[in-house]
Amino acid sequence: MEKKSKKEKNPSIEINRDFCKGCGICVAFCPKEVLELDDHEKAVVKQPEKCNACMLCELRCPDIAIEVRSEEREEVPLRLRSGPSAKVSKVEKTKP
Repeated sequence: MEKKSKKEKNPSIEINRDFCKGCGICVAFCPKEVLELDDHEKAVVKQPEKCNACMLCELRCPDIAIEVRSEEREEVPLRLRSGPSAKVSKVEKTKP
């Protein structure tokens, strides 16, 4: 297992509890079991030190209630990015 260097900071996970409806999708998709639902059926960060910033919780949240921030990532949420990195490749049509 690869250990993080002391200089490397853990990603920050922000959950907007007003947006979260407690569906549990983020909990189910998290490969490191970082998140859980609390007594109010809202997502909470249980073990932030285990987060590897895979972004599955943010990408799968249907309520846009989660944002993962890390040094490797731009500070703009993935869903709101624009520019060359956000463009979809053009699909060429083939002739029959």
